[in-house]
Amino acid sequence: MPRRRLQVDISGLVDLQYGVVRRDQIVGATLTDGSLRWLLRSRQWQVVLPSVYASFTGRLTDAQREVAAQLYCGPSSQLTGPAALRAHGMRYAPDDELLHMLVPHTCHVSSSGFVLVRRTRRLDGRPVQRGAVTLASVARAVADTARACVDLRSVRAMVAEAVQRRLTTVALLREELDSGARKGSALMREALGEVASGVRSAPEAQLRQITETSSALPAVLWNPALVTLSGLPLPTPDGWIDDVGIALEVDSREHHSMPDDWSKTLHRHNILTSHGALVLHFTPTAIYAAPETVRRTIVESYLERVRSGGKAAIRLRSPSP
Repeated sequence: MPRRRLQVDISGLVDLQYGVVRRDQIVGATLTDGSLRWLLRSRQWQVVLPSVYASFTGRLTDAQREVAAQLYCGPSSQLTGPAALRAHGMRYAPDDELLHMLVPHTCHVSSSGFVLVRRTRRLDGRPVQRGAVTLASVARAVADTARACVDLRSVRAMVAEAVQRRLTTVALLREELDSGARKGSALMREALGEVASGVRSAPEAQLRQITETSSALPAVLWNPALVTLSGLPLPTPDGWIDDVGIALEVDSREHHSMPDDWSKTLHRHNILTSHGALVLHFTPTAIYAAPETVRRTIVESYLERVRSGGKAAIRLRSPSP
């Protein structure tokens, strides 16, 4: 005999909550306690979190998990951490199956299942509402994620992407650092200092570290504004050694995935070269896997330019008065 299905009208919650509901949204209004127990027993519905149910069976999507976490933690809660970064569209968010939820310090809800509850006296003051889910701002989510990271490379990637794509600003990230706990903030402080100095990506930050460990090299300028001697704008290299006119370029496959992108890189190279610059290209793989080789190449090129008197007909753009 086929199993009887109970038809439940939750159409008002389907679009906003993707079929995920909280007990007090339905019991007494749409269902009785007995009907809810029957739906769960007959496996037409499933328990997702305490007092939170899915009106379907099977695996939840990321969006459904986020709604479930919000319903479980309450309307004042905010999604932060890697899941919030992904929801904001960031690529460089660490893998984490848990959803990190900020809740007021007076809230008595506890971590459960895929939800990690983080009580705080300082909820984010710039949250973003996405449907039924409240996201912490990019600055707060980056700071919360960075404090749990032990890998500088991951933190660099997050900070650089957030600033480079204008999802937040250096000022807002610094405000988050200064307002939050100092514990676990060292890596983000380092990464933020690099970005504030002009570094725009994690491989650039690593290249900066490589050049700074050489006593033979002068200070490298990162993403400087260059002009010809007559003042015409020139392409901006990733790194620039001004006294001998050496440009350092990080050639990432991510930014050269289309033929057009590679053509633009070649065009930039040719323009700088035509004005006397020596352009050195390094891949992220070489920067991370063979830093000594990269350093040696830069140092030898620099010393050779010094010996030969190599110069470029290029200068730094003067700041506006």
